Amino acid sequence: MASNEAERKEAAEEEATEVVAGDDEDTGAQVAPIVRLEEVAVTTGEEEEDVLLDLKAKLYRFDKDGNQWKERGVGTVKLLKHKETEKVRLVMRQSKTLKICANHLVLPTTSVQEHAGNDKSCVWHATDFSDGELKDELFCIRFPSIENCKFFKEMIKEVAESQVKKAEESKEATSAAGLIEKLSVSETEDKEEKTEEKAPASTAEQKEEEKAKPDS
Repeated sequence: MASNEAERKEAAEEEATEVVAGDDEDTGAQVAPIVRLEEVAVTTGEEEEDVLLDLKAKLYRFDKDGNQWKERGVGTVKLLKHKETEKVRLVMRQSKTLKICANHLVLPTTSVQEHAGNDKSCVWHATDFSDGELKDELFCIRFPSIENCKFFKEMIKEVAESQVKKAEESKEATSAAGLIEKLSVSETEDKEEKTEEKAPASTAEQKEEEKAKPDS
C-alpha cells in the first residue's frame, strides 16, 4: 500500500512539473507594445560650435538691489567657438535641469579678475542673455581647484586677445576692399573716357565736315 501511494505522489508531481514546463514554452506569438516611443532629436544650439573649455563650477550673480551675491547655479561652464563666424561665447548650464544661467560673448574688452580672498574664484562684467534679454551683470565663478580657476582666466584672456586681432584684421580687410573698389571705379572711368575719344564720328557729322571742306 505504501509503495502504491508513493508511486501516485511521484506521478502527480511529474504531471504538475509537465504543466509548469508547458507554461514556459515559447509559443512563437509576438505581442506588440501598446505605446511606441519614438526617438526625439534634442538640440542645444551648440551643434555649430567647437568646445574650447569645459569645467565644473558654481556661478554667482551680484544683486545690486540687495547688495549681495546670489547663487545662479552649479554645473558646467563652457567656452564655445562658432565654426563659421569664429565668435566665442561663454555658456553655463545647471547640472540637473540644464537651465542656462550664463550666456554671453567673450569680447575684446572682457577681462577676468581674481576674487579677493579666494584663489579658486574670479569675477568679470558681461552683457548677458541668459534670461532672454540683454543685461549688464557682474559674475563670480568658483572652481573646485586653483588650477581650474587659473586655466579659466587664461582661456578668457587668450580668447579676448584673439577677438582683438580678428577685429583689426576685419578693419584692414574692409579698408583694402574700399581701396580696390575706388581703383576699379577710376579704371572704369578712364576706359570710358578713352572709348569716347576713339569713337568714330556719326554720319551726320561726317557730311557736315565734307561740306565745310574747300572745293578743290
